[in-house]
This record gives sequence, structure tokens and C-alpha cells, in this order.
Amino acid sequence: MFAVRNEETALDLVQDSMLKLAEKYGDRPAEELPLLFQRIMQNTIRDHYRRSKIRSLWTTLLSAFSSDNEDDHDPLETIEVEAESFTHDTPDGRFQQAQLLDIIEKEIKQLPTRQREAFLMRYWEDMDVAETAAAMGCSEGSVKTHCSRATHTLASALKAKGITL
Repeated sequence: MFAVRNEETALDLVQDSMLKLAEKYGDRPAEELPLLFQRIMQNTIRDHYRRSKIRSLWTTLLSAFSSDNEDDHDPLETIEVEAESFTHDTPDGRFQQAQLLDIIEKEIKQLPTRQREAFLMRYWEDMDVAETAAAMGCSEGSVKTHCSRATHTLASALKAKGITL
């Protein structure tokens, strides 16, 4: 079983699990609820860690592009490539930054529609799986699949173009 060390996160996960239990299994006999809750809680924690892992991957990916001196920034607007090779304050640096931004935007546009929608909602709009599923009119599992495929496709495309992080 997984452990959640952040108390606020743990409380959020318990609350989400209780809501899922009440929404989906409220009509079940009381004797069944503890085991159902345990399974829902395990799945909720597992989803949390999966989401954190993917978010961490993209945060790491995009933070490599971000400027160190800005607190509130859009990673796609503040991309830096290999900071030691140039500075984005120079014409060459701004040009390379614009080129990289263009490459990433083109790769995102080339994703299949559902993958692009799921990816942008989850990682740019910071929507959770349930919100994204509701907005897309599909299951949470479909959202997870679309995001996973989009992530792998983008990483492969950037690597194929020689963009390393």
C-alpha cells in the first residue's frame, strides 16, 4: 500500500474517496462499504501518484525551458535552450528560443485531437482526471490513456529533433 506523507493531500484523497464511495456505492449494504472504501482509497492514491509522476515529468521538462528569474511564467513563452550555449537576452538567444517554442507548438498541434485535448487540459489547464473526463465526455481511463500517449509522442518527437533536457 502507498503512503501519502503530506497531511493536506492525504485528507483530500480521503475526501475524494469518500465522495466516490457515496456517489457510486451509496445503495450498497453497510457491511460492504469498508472493503469498497479500502479499494477506492487504494485506487485514488495510485491515481494521485501516477498524476504526480506525469506532472513531475512535464514540470521537469518545462522547467528546463523556463527562465530562473521569473516567478509567474508560462513555460511555452519563456523557453531557454542550453543556457550555457547562449543567453535569451541576445538576438541569437531570442531566435533560438522562438524556434524551440515553434517546434513544441507544432508537435502539440500534430497530436491526435483527443490526445491534444487531454494533454492541454491536464497539463496546461491543470485540470484533474475527473474534470478532464467530464469536459471531454469520456471515461477517466480514456483521459489517462490519451495523456500517456501524448506524453510519449511528444517526448519522442522532441528527442528525434535533437532536443534534450
